[in-house]
Amino acid sequence: MKRYLLVLILLLINNHIFSQQNMEEKYFFSEALFEHLSDYNKKADLAYRFNDYEKGKELFQEFTSNHLEGSYMDNFKFRRLNKKEVNLYDYDKPVFLITYASWIIPAKGEIPALNKLAQEYKGKIDFVVLFWDKRETVKKLADQFSKNISIVYVDESQNNGAYVVKQLKHSLGLPTCFLLSEDKQIRDIRRSVFTAASTDEETAYRENYIALESSISKNLISDYNEVYAENVTNQE
Repeated sequence: MKRYLLVLILLLINNHIFSQQNMEEKYFFSEALFEHLSDYNKKADLAYRFNDYEKGKELFQEFTSNHLEGSYMDNFKFRRLNKKEVNLYDYDKPVFLITYASWIIPAKGEIPALNKLAQEYKGKIDFVVLFWDKRETVKKLADQFSKNISIVYVDESQNNGAYVVKQLKHSLGLPTCFLLSEDKQIRDIRRSVFTAASTDEETAYRENYIALESSISKNLISDYNEVYAENVTNQE
């Protein structure tokens, strides 16, 4: 019995050391921001100062593609509407994370598209909407989202979550979508699809749905299916 306990303890220690080594080897989102955000901001500020919005979009795409995608999202902390704290890594599936605030008007058709996708990928992907707002405000806004979407928030007025606010909100602005693999590696970062003001609701919905579904299929669901198939094979 003693020998069995000793072996078990050694295995637990080895697993802990292995996990720590893996964490140390990973390149995290916060590290990438620290190294490259300042340079991006200088270039982007110059582009927008001269109203060169296309250049601004191009710089954002280059910055996210070359420096942020492939890094691992930090294990940020949020709060659910029941006030309980939740870590990003508590979501054990691939994650579609989008950031909002009450003063930001979502792209036309975006929320219906999110609700539809959350229903279609239920059980395969965790959809998370993060609000930078007070709990009372978020509770009122939550009704427009599907029950298949996890609504979380960070309330800056309580002087909590300064680290996550700096990294996720102030770095890239909002709304911003992050597509994270099961192990929370960033596979894609994208802006919302803002259609022309004259675009009807149905067309706006379709454009958002197609853009989001395409990104999800390319970056998340294929990986999930591969992991799921491997697990099933191992169990057999």
